[in-house]
Amino acid sequence: MRSQAFFDLLQTLNNVAQRTGRPPARLLAVSKTQPATAVAALADLGQRAFGENYVQEAVEKMNALSGRDLEWHLIGHLQSNKARRAVELFDVIHSLDSAALALRLNRICEELNREFLPVLIQVDLGEEATKSGVGEEKVAEVVSAVQESARLRLEGLTTMPPFFDDAERVRPYFRRLRELRDELQAQGAFADDRGDLSMGMTHDFEIAIEEGATLVRVGTAIFGERE
Repeated sequence: MRSQAFFDLLQTLNNVAQRTGRPPARLLAVSKTQPATAVAALADLGQRAFGENYVQEAVEKMNALSGRDLEWHLIGHLQSNKARRAVELFDVIHSLDSAALALRLNRICEELNREFLPVLIQVDLGEEATKSGVGEEKVAEVVSAVQESARLRLEGLTTMPPFFDDAERVRPYFRRLRELRDELQAQGAFADDRGDLSMGMTHDFEIAIEEGATLVRVGTAIFGERE
């Protein structure tokens, strides 16, 4: 974990916010594949929110860091057979991608007596076979399922656009997600009436913030390239 890189990133987030006239985006440190020691080192510098892709990998880190006040976000695809464990462990789930999964998560919350579970709907705007998410035409269906689920709290939307060497080419995807968020916001779909936009990674987070990201998911710029 590179301490100076972390502080440089925080400064960049502030600089982009000032340039765009937007509030600073919150940083979600993507700690997938990183050891618990790296997470602990970053937590020592003040980072609290961490994003994990896999339930089993996250369990090991959570156990190792159980004495710390950290916030764990599931950002990877959630398989139905991992749903119960995810509800037990994670503070926020970013990968809600179907009405059926919403209803399942709500039922598990009831069974576990979890008062509420913050979720974000993952929208598939790039239509890539290798990435999960709900198609734009079915977003309303998932929103409806969440609204029928007393234990779920819809926090916002997220997307994983295609990767381009020229990061400017992802702008239309971020813009479209913001437009979808605004449409849903006008309908009162979000728990806080605002609706977070979780989008943007190491190579394109500045463009994401310019298009309205309220939360960026950055790993490589902090931890370095994965081996």
